[in-house]
Amino acid sequence: MHLFRIREAADLLGTSDDTVRRWADAGRIETTTDDAGRRAVRGDVLARFAEELAREAAHLETGDVAAASLRNRFPGLVTRVVKDGVMAQVDIQAGPHRFVSLMTREAADELGLEPGVLAVAAVKATNVSVEIPRTR
Repeated sequence: MHLFRIREAADLLGTSDDTVRRWADAGRIETTTDDAGRRAVRGDVLARFAEELAREAAHLETGDVAAASLRNRFPGLVTRVVKDGVMAQVDIQAGPHRFVSLMTREAADELGLEPGVLAVAAVKATNVSVEIPRTR
């Protein structure tokens, strides 16, 4: 069983450790103690909770869309837009994740993309690599 300390859980959820402690105190996320007696969250509990948070944020993702086949949608804020004559690079920060999209300048202009705009990074990939970090 993998245990994540509160700070680690907060990093993975893209929030502060104080927020995770408040959620735990309110009974929203179950905690346990590790071998050193520190508060921790089991990996399976953390995974289910992350999915719950994603479902709660779904209202930001769909807008006027009735249904979509794309499941990997990450609401966030545009942090950077770099445009040249034809292309644009748009950076979106969604929690702890940074997404970079390359699109036509025309598309970026039509969407009104600029830093501070709420946007959704919709990811469709045929290959997803999975890595296990050597240390947490």
